[in-house]
Amino acid sequence: MDKAWCNLSIVPVRANHSSKSEMVTQLIFGEIFNIIDKYEDWVLINTDYDNYDGWIDSKQMELINDDKITSVDLVNTVFSPIKNNQNQIINAVLGSSVYNVAGNNFTFNDNLFTIINKDLFANSKTDIIDIAKKYLNSPYLWGGKTPFGIDCSGFTQMVFKFINVKLPRDAHQQAVIGNTIDLLSEAKTGDLAFFENKEGKIVHVGIVIDNNKIIHSSGRVKVDSLDHEGIFSGDLNKYSHKLKMIKRIK
Repeated sequence: MDKAWCNLSIVPVRANHSSKSEMVTQLIFGEIFNIIDKYEDWVLINTDYDNYDGWIDSKQMELINDDKITSVDLVNTVFSPIKNNQNQIINAVLGSSVYNVAGNNFTFNDNLFTIINKDLFANSKTDIIDIAKKYLNSPYLWGGKTPFGIDCSGFTQMVFKFINVKLPRDAHQQAVIGNTIDLLSEAKTGDLAFFENKEGKIVHVGIVIDNNKIIHSSGRVKVDSLDHEGIFSGDLNKYSHKLKMIKRIK
């Protein structure tokens, strides 16, 4: 099975082998995946990070010859310019991974890259809410994972990536991990709140913050009020999501 990586800023991952097919998620710079099938100019992939399947354009990837990784750093700002070994700039977005950093350079897959500003990378003392707020006002985008468009579960997954917690890609998958918090009054900053539709299915997720507030992606990434009924939208001046459960992941 061939292994490859995302050597571009953002790559759409689609439900089927067509550019007209639904985007189910995205790859961002540094993500590694397995190629499990091919169809014309498309490849079916399975991501290393969250075991997610989808199709990408085979021109938007690079096969891996050498996947030795000694260290991983994350882009800690909306985007950070990185120069590849062809002297071209790649704008790696918030949460992108770079490997084997030494000084202002890093190497991966026999390629040498230069980090333009190393101060734009995360350290081990990253605060979960500080990271979450970096996505504020990012527009909602189904399948999105970046400050330029992100869905609710992509938002929670990317934020938790900074504290070294791997969340599954979709909200209903995230809802089955962690420990259930019985009462909202017992919730702490960083807990995940899940919301249901009329059929009782998990359809939304956000991150609990202080003072009965939640940060989540709905229309855009924003902060709303949270109580035992659910999310009270400041934009709509009404309840927008019905609370199903709260989970503590870490």
